[in-house]
Amino acid sequence: MADGDGLGEAASAAASPPAPAPGLSPSLGWRERLRAGLAGTGASLWFVAGLGLLYALRVPLRLCENLAAVTVFLNSLTPKFYVALTGTSSLISGLIFIFEWWYFHKHGTSFIEQVSVSHLRPLMGGTESSISEPGSPSRNRESETSRQNLSECKVWRNPLNLFRGAEYRRYTWVTGKEPLTYYDMNLSAQDHQTFFTCDTDFLRPSDTVMQKAWRERNPPARIKAAYQALELNNDCATAYVLLAEEEATTIVDAERLFKQALKAGETIYRRSQQCQHQSPQHEAQLRRDTNVLVYIKRRLAMCARKLGRIREAVKIMRDLMKEFPPLTMLNIHENLLESLLELQAYADVQAVLAKYDDISLPKSAAICYTAALLKTRTVSDKFSPETASRRGLSTAEINAVEAIHRAVEFNPHVPKYLLEMKSLILPPEHILKRGDSEAIAYAFFHLQHWKRIEGALNLLQCTWEGTFRMIPYPLEKGHLFYPYPSCTETADRELLPTFHHVSVYPKKELPFFINFTAGLCSSTAMIALLTHQFPEIMGVFANALLFRLP
Repeated sequence: MADGDGLGEAASAAASPPAPAPGLSPSLGWRERLRAGLAGTGASLWFVAGLGLLYALRVPLRLCENLAAVTVFLNSLTPKFYVALTGTSSLISGLIFIFEWWYFHKHGTSFIEQVSVSHLRPLMGGTESSISEPGSPSRNRESETSRQNLSECKVWRNPLNLFRGAEYRRYTWVTGKEPLTYYDMNLSAQDHQTFFTCDTDFLRPSDTVMQKAWRERNPPARIKAAYQALELNNDCATAYVLLAEEEATTIVDAERLFKQALKAGETIYRRSQQCQHQSPQHEAQLRRDTNVLVYIKRRLAMCARKLGRIREAVKIMRDLMKEFPPLTMLNIHENLLESLLELQAYADVQAVLAKYDDISLPKSAAICYTAALLKTRTVSDKFSPETASRRGLSTAEINAVEAIHRAVEFNPHVPKYLLEMKSLILPPEHILKRGDSEAIAYAFFHLQHWKRIEGALNLLQCTWEGTFRMIPYPLEKGHLFYPYPSCTETADRELLPTFHHVSVYPKKELPFFINFTAGLCSSTAMIALLTHQFPEIMGVFANALLFRLP
């Protein structure tokens, strides 16, 4: 492990940003410099002016006499007053602390700090210095960062998403909880309209009905529309797809409907191939019919995988990848990886990784963690932390540890699910790469493969936290990948149900006002207790500390 730490320190030193050289800031005009100087000294000037005005008005306002009267009044107060005062202060600060804690866990920020920045800072003139010109380097950096965050927080279709009727709805029947969020289902509706509709749907009445069905929010209305489309055309493939996804209550029923959809889809696809060069509308129909056919075959492969016919599923997926190579954005290779791992065909898994674990292709948790699993498999059965600490790590063990570090850097949420430190839920229909939703989707299907390999989870448990010593903090640069995006928490909260506790990386430090209100509540409660138990001593202490004039 010493080697790993040394590599981490070297990587951190290399990745740390250089200190800005003095004198390189853009030049400012005399008006800007004057405005900045006045903004910086404004608070001090107001304070000095207030003290001077108070001193000048000390005689007309009779400040000395009033101060003496207040002192006499405070000296006459009984210990019961202090008990009531400190008890009330403790109660109010405790309520503020509870609200701040709830708001922080719900929204990820402090309510008091948010209000201060949004409303009080503009009143105090704090926004002047933060305003940059449209062409300034700071504005360019901010826009570049925002564009990078938007691209990194793109939501992807889950390649292993479950069936709504046969799996998601059965979960709702058993538990009474909704596993899918409205945002997730709305994204699925948009996907269906993109894949299964085109501009020429008005030429076929059944497709016109299905175009409306994909836009329906109510599941019974969608199912009713699918039956209406079948009445108009018994060979409407998309109608069978909708019924298989949403009405079928078992995988067997879903497979039967998908086979009917396949028969109708192949007929329509061959007809579209013959007419594809006649007009742009026919080309659009061919693209739509191709999407429908690929979707049906893929779901049939997933049905075969769930029903135990794994070799049949692998054959369908391989044929799909050969017949339609441009459709790599569907990530069919991730379905293939999971099926091959179930067959324990590790050589075939390595062949798939050699093709798709490429620097020019987008990564995923399935790619990175499967690569780590294959390297872990060669050493995990004989790995022992005590032995490794005595003799050091072998070359194969170093490769396995580096592969685990690479996977954890890509998605740091996965290990807690694989090690069963967090409870799993049903994966959503869409995932955010490097987010908690992707970690759930990966662990839901791949946990069994890690358990099957002896010692794999033990090696993961011993080494995964070492990744964070290699990543520069505060995440301004990555080690092997881009810096971890800061927008994953918000997107994951939209994708995952409310009963799931979203995993957040990096862990957010508690805001100042939560610590402050907690300390205030505790201290005032202690003072109230001491005043109630020892009123004479606390009264003497209060008079000596607060009310004795020099």
